[in-house]
Amino acid sequence: MQPIPTRSADTDADADRVQIELLRSATPARRAGLALSLTATVVGLARLALGRQDPAASDEEIGVRFVELNYGREIAMGLAAFLRARRS
Repeated sequence: MQPIPTRSADTDADADRVQIELLRSATPARRAGLALSLTATVVGLARLALGRQDPAASDEEIGVRFVELNYGREIAMGLAAFLRARRS
């Protein structure tokens, strides 16, 4: 197993040091907020990419596809069934 790099290859060492210090000095609430924000950004970008792959797909179809890719086919099928039942 290779060691995890301590800093980004494209980040200046001084900038990396400052960023790590800012993260270390942040409150747990701030760090949690940053993590939630990053997660929301990544999910949004993934859904956007799925929409670009299939421009005719509805938001619901994109959501089910996202679930399938990230949590598995069985869960996605359950979600799709739940959404269909909720509509009727």
